[in-house]
Amino acid sequence: MTNGLPDVQSAPDIRDIPIDEVGVCGLRYPVTFDDGVIEQSGIAEVEMTVGLPADRRGTHMSRMVQAVEVHFGTVNPYELHTAFKAVALLLDTTDLRISMAMPVATRVDSPATQNSGYQVHDLALRGRLINDEFYLTSAVTTDVTTLCPCSKAISDYGAHNQRSRVSLSTHGSNDSPYPVPVVDLVRLIRAASSCPVYPVVKRPDERAITMAAYDNPKFVEDLIRDLTISCRELRVPHDIVARNIESIHSHDAVARLCWSTVD
Repeated sequence: MTNGLPDVQSAPDIRDIPIDEVGVCGLRYPVTFDDGVIEQSGIAEVEMTVGLPADRRGTHMSRMVQAVEVHFGTVNPYELHTAFKAVALLLDTTDLRISMAMPVATRVDSPATQNSGYQVHDLALRGRLINDEFYLTSAVTTDVTTLCPCSKAISDYGAHNQRSRVSLSTHGSNDSPYPVPVVDLVRLIRAASSCPVYPVVKRPDERAITMAAYDNPKFVEDLIRDLTISCRELRVPHDIVARNIESIHSHDAVARLCWSTVD
């Protein structure tokens, strides 16, 4: 009983069926992301779930919203392990998962005129604390340009190009939860493309971008292989999804790759 009211979700359950995950999703809440390089505030979309033992009827969902308010007003990925432990104690669980997604922006200078503007990327953090082990996946999604090598090879002039949407996820744990900062993930994606995209493009920039892409044609397979090589050099487990939003086809091209072997 709480304030004379029955606490129904804390009642025992006799069906003997554990639940893998139960909690809240679609919670939008103001947070500040601060990894020491980027410090930006925005509205994050949050999902928080726990593993529910077979003998418990329900979990404490109202406490989950309170936990976001108290422990995730500022999100520092290097310190999330501590916040997860506090929330797990609050929710009386040994299996806690929290995901947060929000946009972040980095400054980008155009290649010829050096005009500066913000390029926006999608950031997602997915953490899990199970018993005392902490795991964190940091993912960034951003757009780049790719130019088709086949189109360039078979055409008398020109070649088709398109915007490509690339998601790069890196995996960390315990004392090393955040092995590659967001700005470096963005840099790796842009470097693996035919050419980056830019928020401010004047005519000299457009000329430079067009020629840079033409000189560096890449299939979606080339992009994903070049990107994984850069990540493997850093010895960090990662997943990549690259999608070419095709300009001459009625479908898109997609490639996926996972790498987890660290010697």
